[in-house]
Amino acid sequence: MRGSYPRGMAITERARRLDTTLCAIAPSVKVLSRLSWPESVITEFLHSWRRGEPHIPEVSYSLSGLPSDAQRDLERIRDEAAPDDPVEGYLKATADSYAKAVELVSRAGTPAFLELSRALYGDPYARLPGTHLTHFEAAQQLLDITAPWAAACRGEEQLSCMTAEHVRAEIQSRLDPFFSDHPINVVIDPRLTSKAAAAARRIRIRGKSSYTEADIDQLLEHEAFVHAATALNGKLQPIQAFGLAAPRTTATQEGLATIAELITGSMDLSRLRRLALRIIAVKHVIEGADFVEVFRYFLRAGQSEDESARSAARVFRGGDPHGRIAFTKDVVYLHGLIGVHTFLRRAIFDSRIELIPRLFAGRVTLGDVLRLDSAFEEGDLLPGRYITHWAADARRLAAHLSFSLILNRIKLENVDLETILKN
Repeated sequence: MRGSYPRGMAITERARRLDTTLCAIAPSVKVLSRLSWPESVITEFLHSWRRGEPHIPEVSYSLSGLPSDAQRDLERIRDEAAPDDPVEGYLKATADSYAKAVELVSRAGTPAFLELSRALYGDPYARLPGTHLTHFEAAQQLLDITAPWAAACRGEEQLSCMTAEHVRAEIQSRLDPFFSDHPINVVIDPRLTSKAAAAARRIRIRGKSSYTEADIDQLLEHEAFVHAATALNGKLQPIQAFGLAAPRTTATQEGLATIAELITGSMDLSRLRRLALRIIAVKHVIEGADFVEVFRYFLRAGQSEDESARSAARVFRGGDPHGRIAFTKDVVYLHGLIGVHTFLRRAIFDSRIELIPRLFAGRVTLGDVLRLDSAFEEGDLLPGRYITHWAADARRLAAHLSFSLILNRIKLENVDLETILKN
């Protein structure tokens, strides 16, 4: 989908000034790169495990290099922005989110880190939107429901046999036609701890890893057509902050990206279960489990030794490998998935189709899409310039979601195969 971006006529001069200041500070506020463990920690742990003498990793967090006065400057932007102006309200919330992120990083390894992580990303005990279930309960139900299928499909899983170089070339070839006017480069990053990371003009994939064909489809839909697209669309807006990956947008971003995997069929059962396993692992850490115990939990769930070590390291980033202090970010995947899916269904139900492409207008939350309604209606902000196929075609998406509304009214506990046979 293509469009031209006019300069917003109703955007205040104060908003433009605050936007310039915020965009100058935000890139220095790095959360994941500062909290992630060195690759050597994973390697050393696996060596100890294979020797039969597993040890809890020793990790230290350095505060050197944190942006000086960043938190104060971000709080100044937050306090100056007017909450009743839609665009300034967005800047206000975004600046506050980054200020909390600075404090989060500065408290790595301390009990305060857990509380700040909960404030930014939530925790396993919070309730999911529109349900009576907590994140933990929903994750456990998901694992219970999929357990028989996981056992049946275990022998059918693809072998990881594709190199990072091959995956990089394949993804690049599929991106170029889509991002035709604003090319995005795919590069290999041997230091990357996650499988991939996306920004407005670059996607990084982890080196020294093997990939499957399913990984390519998943990375395209998740990293490229959602994360990279929303960041790029945000940079093309009159207010550049819409391209920033503020922590407050994480749940919606990951929910949108995970929905993309489900709708396009690029998410397999193993990945869906991994999302649930990580939420339960976060709960285990908060309740005292150490790194070795969490590693064994992932191992019992069917993950490989390497994947189990990396999964355990995810939930201990910025925390204490001895337990009690966890990084709760992985809670946002299920929270975001259910939240975005519910939002899309409600938009269809209320005949508000125009809300869907606005999710791609930049790095926004579900609440932002509604609060910025007047800015979109007046043309100060536009829906995303680059919108993936399933979201751009409202008729197909409406058909998919409308059918799901009917299916959700069927209670499987009231139906068995014999009942279906009689019909």
